Amino acid sequence: MPTIRLVQYLTSVAAALTLLAASPTAVAASEPAASGVHAQASATDSAADFPRATDAWQPPLSTRGRYIVDARGNRFRLRSANWDGAQGSWTGSGSAGDPANHHAGQDSNGIPLGLDRASLPTLLADFHALGINSVRLPFSNGMIHSTTPVPDAAVAANPQLRGRTPLQVYDAVVTALTGDGFAVILNNHTNTSRWCCGIDGNERWNSSQSTQQWADDWVFMARRYAADPRVVGADLYNEVRRDVLDDPNWGLGDAHDWYAAAQLAADRILTEANPNLLVVVEGINWTGVPVDGLPHDRPTLTPVRTLSNTLVDTHKLVYSAHFYGYTGPRHSGATGVGETHDARYQDLTRDQLYQVLADQAFFVTTEGQHYTAPVWVSEFGIGANETGTAARTWFGNITDYFVDHDTDFAYWPLVGWEGHDDWALLRYDSAGHRSGILDQGDWRATAWNHLMTAASRTRYVAPTAVWRMLSTDHGDQVQSVRVRAGGDWDSGAYKAACPDGLRLIGISHTTGRGLCTDTTAGDLRAAGNTQTVVTDERYVPSGGDWASGYTKLQCPAGQFVIGYSRRGTRLSAALCVPARAALDRTGRTVWLDRSDNRPADGAGGDFAYGDYKGQCAADE
Repeated sequence: MPTIRLVQYLTSVAAALTLLAASPTAVAASEPAASGVHAQASATDSAADFPRATDAWQPPLSTRGRYIVDARGNRFRLRSANWDGAQGSWTGSGSAGDPANHHAGQDSNGIPLGLDRASLPTLLADFHALGINSVRLPFSNGMIHSTTPVPDAAVAANPQLRGRTPLQVYDAVVTALTGDGFAVILNNHTNTSRWCCGIDGNERWNSSQSTQQWADDWVFMARRYAADPRVVGADLYNEVRRDVLDDPNWGLGDAHDWYAAAQLAADRILTEANPNLLVVVEGINWTGVPVDGLPHDRPTLTPVRTLSNTLVDTHKLVYSAHFYGYTGPRHSGATGVGETHDARYQDLTRDQLYQVLADQAFFVTTEGQHYTAPVWVSEFGIGANETGTAARTWFGNITDYFVDHDTDFAYWPLVGWEGHDDWALLRYDSAGHRSGILDQGDWRATAWNHLMTAASRTRYVAPTAVWRMLSTDHGDQVQSVRVRAGGDWDSGAYKAACPDGLRLIGISHTTGRGLCTDTTAGDLRAAGNTQTVVTDERYVPSGGDWASGYTKLQCPAGQFVIGYSRRGTRLSAALCVPARAALDRTGRTVWLDRSDNRPADGAGGDFAYGDYKGQCAADE
């Protein structure tokens, strides 16, 4: 009879496996991506007049392997820019009423920049001319709760917005963007409405508020725009970094654990607010003290290699990272105080930069790993007035990398004031006249045109096998919505369950890590919510002892494992569910207390680094 079996952790551990019949709905390998082709640079130093990039895509968005796809399964490459201002512009020093105390002398009044200088239709037309298809739209938690109307002068070019609160203006901007075809990614940039990013009270999601309040605000925002299908993403928090005393971490289980906080907010957004949103998790931006001789680092996405997020929907996770030439892998970006002798990104050769980008972030796009996901570089940029050779070379190199690797990106910033912020792609003077990358004379246009016109994958992306890890390091990780609906199935134990559509294919010896997949068989579970919690050997058939001398957990006939629980280092129970089709009767025993007993191809990656583990083959 078909069986899948687990053994409780004793002095020796084994697991017996069952072969899975290939399903007619088994996932297919994705077609190869189109290789990056370098287009000829524009002969003039102005951005080309691009066709509308917002046409012909169908929300909602989801992920397939390293790609973001639309509702038809076609690649949707995020060609984005950041329309900032609603996160705040005050630098934290001096009177907030004095524009000189705002970033670049631009007082945003807590709303997206430029609404005092150009009408929304004008702004949107200029955005289309850039060739972008999406906008990252920062906000602060303070903006959500502000009840004070913005000054009339802040919306002088859009008088219909007079008398509105910052959130109501933000609403209007979202509606205008999505109504004109743009995808919008909401970005929680700061707690308080002020300029980011330093020691400013906004270092972490919970620097100036509780994690509970932060997650509640995300549920509020996700629900607020749930009826607008072109609001496609929730970018959870910007540049998580050290405060005066403490570092953020990835997986320690304390109040500064960004992995856990992101997991909490993501699952609440998807289950309580809007299941259609992509959830964007940025890596850790900075740890340590930027002083030569003291530990300091820019981890970015490197912790994901050994501890990746698994959401309730396996096709909604996007990872992100930021790269600026003046910062570096271990350089804070400071000049003077806080400056170290570490290399900045712009100090690296082209080959060195490419390697660092792969090591810090783009390894995540490797297919067939527990961490596989799209990587969105949600901030990069440079000034139009930049004259430094190293900085200009870096900008060309990193945009070349984006072309070569078909990268999703978002330039910072999109809008600024003429004479104030030369980094902006588009700048407007007080009379509404525009200047910037669309006009001749902007040296950045050559790289921008290359980025926007080079060949990129656009067609259908076939489904690929999904691999996701489970961790009970500090508590439950029950990622199946169907299992959650059934309540606590092993009270007092740490529990884990694969997301719906996946089965358990691997488990570690003592650390409580697991590996889930849908490879070969697709979604194997039968309809309904029947499940069996196995805590003893009652389903081991007479004469079927496959690990003599050890306590064995075996599913009933016709069922397979999707979850487990543990008490300390000892397995407590196996969670089994019925299969929708008969399982093959062939089986074998895999010991997992003596070595890393995994398939030779390493499918799924190392899901329990440093611990022994056992893993079924793809067809078991």
